[in-house]
Amino acid sequence: MEENLKKPDIRDIENIIREAGEFARKAFLAFSRSDIRYKGTNDLFSFVDVQTEQKLKTAFQALLPGAGFINEEGEDEQGENAFRWIIDPIDGTTNFTHGLPLFAISVALQYEEETIVGIVYEVMHDEMFVAEKGKGATLNGKRISVSEVAKLSESLVATGFPYTKFAWLDDFMEMLKDFMKESHGIRRLGSAAIDLVHVACGRFESFFEIGLNPWDIAAGALIVTEAGGKVTDFQGDDGFLFGRQIVASNGRVHEEVLGVIGGERFTKL
Repeated sequence: MEENLKKPDIRDIENIIREAGEFARKAFLAFSRSDIRYKGTNDLFSFVDVQTEQKLKTAFQALLPGAGFINEEGEDEQGENAFRWIIDPIDGTTNFTHGLPLFAISVALQYEEETIVGIVYEVMHDEMFVAEKGKGATLNGKRISVSEVAKLSESLVATGFPYTKFAWLDDFMEMLKDFMKESHGIRRLGSAAIDLVHVACGRFESFFEIGLNPWDIAAGALIVTEAGGKVTDFQGDDGFLFGRQIVASNGRVHEEVLGVIGGERFTKL
């Protein structure tokens, strides 16, 4: 790494995220539907997204001066060094704005475009999922790992439904029918970050979705891989971060999941 520049202590990153989470928690409990704003059809946000992101950015700028940012609410910022933060201040905004207590703060840190830290904080249940490259993954300080289920027929699968662009909706619904027949069932929680960490700790065997952005998945993808799982795009390749297709699994059912998805049904977005 660059001279006089090193990765921040993971505990400092966690503390910043917990502080932002406390703000989001209090805002959730007092939130009014009149505070909902729209970026586009079904694409919601609120002052909580914006202010949570700003709190995170300000703290991370002080922690690691000169780092770049990819974030949901503001413009991307080119850094002065090889570090880059990828931030989703509220993953699960639609849940948040409807009073459903299922949302997370997702933060990844990259060095030379490789993700080296991933943290997903599931705010209302106080679950902090943490991974460092090469050091495994934890939930509230305890080591986690993916499930040992070896068959899709014995698996619980998570997904997210298209909600702003519907060109591939018919193919997607056909795919869901196949998964309903081939698995224990499908869950849709409304937060890709939470879906991913549930794969990492063995609650789900797999998660797949189309149309996601880097801030939705960067942290969770590292947590899955550090917990022993596998993450690819729909074709089984590693271009998922910017490719807008992701499949995460415990590794054991990955090929079966890819087979049901059928990459030929979906071109890269």
